Amino acid sequence: MALPTVKTTYTIDLETKSALDRLAARWDVSKSEALRRAIRQAAGASRVTDRLAALDALQRRARLTTPRANKWTAALREERQNHGRDGKRAR
Repeated sequence: MALPTVKTTYTIDLETKSALDRLAARWDVSKSEALRRAIRQAAGASRVTDRLAALDALQRRARLTTPRANKWTAALREERQNHGRDGKRAR
């Protein structure tokens, strides 16, 4: 199934054009496809950055320090060791 496309014009500097040419050659795709991939990759990277920033903010609000995190991890590990896969206490 073909995706709908829009023909558009952008002005880029020579260095960016050269980089686009190299990417297209390396990926063995058209310049348009290389540009689409680069934009999608950059957009995905910003989502990851946003998610990491949200996690950092949550940890700050929770006042999650390394000692508190280690204590929680140890308690969780002990709980898992004391219970079987079915959630019942191990014998």
